[in-house]
Amino acid sequence: MSLAVEAVSLTKQFGQITALHGITFSIKPGEIFGLIGPNGAGKTTTIRMVCTIIKPTSGSIRIFGYDSDRQAEKARQILTYLPEESGAYPNLTGWEYLNFMAKLQAQPGTDIKAVVAEAAEICGLGDRLKDKAKTYSKGMKRRLLVARALMTRPKLAVLDEPASGLDVMHAYHIRETVKRYAREHGVTILLSSHNMLEVEYLCDRVALINKGQLVMEGTPKELKTKYNSENLEEVFAKVVGYA
Repeated sequence: MSLAVEAVSLTKQFGQITALHGITFSIKPGEIFGLIGPNGAGKTTTIRMVCTIIKPTSGSIRIFGYDSDRQAEKARQILTYLPEESGAYPNLTGWEYLNFMAKLQAQPGTDIKAVVAEAAEICGLGDRLKDKAKTYSKGMKRRLLVARALMTRPKLAVLDEPASGLDVMHAYHIRETVKRYAREHGVTILLSSHNMLEVEYLCDRVALINKGQLVMEGTPKELKTKYNSENLEEVFAKVVGYA
């Protein structure tokens, strides 16, 4: 079986600035893989390259065997992307938004009603789906957006800070949903998060990017042992020089 993501020697330059310095990593099918690092480290640049939004200056990415440059359209058909600052159309109800996005994302011949019903179950918003998105709290909007990203059961879901800034209950709902979809439906997850405890709970493996370089990779247990730390937060602090 091919790897879900195979990134080799990725370099990205923006003018005179080098955002990534030849990073290499891979993600197995069905795995939850976390990208962590300080602000400006290169996480979002990496994610956008995986999602075929921007091209690497050099290096290559394969998504379930598809070359992200030469076969970008094929790759896009099997992945979904949830940016950190993504929003829902404010004047659509939750139902209308999910129905609209299902028609955009689903493959021809897909049962749209079944996809939307699954999204409703994922977000757990119940009767509030009848209300316009502009009436939703931040947590409710994020749950709607996570449902949008997972409802078609993509082969790869890329989630940038999926639970950032949410209260405990909304964050808990999103974490449990992400974990369940990876385990029950075989969805491969690539996520970025500043919440080290969230990453430790969710991720099978973690990679830390600092100053455009991949400086560590492994399971949370391996990294805690290697750096003699009680949790990933402490590992993170040691690696980037905060401790």
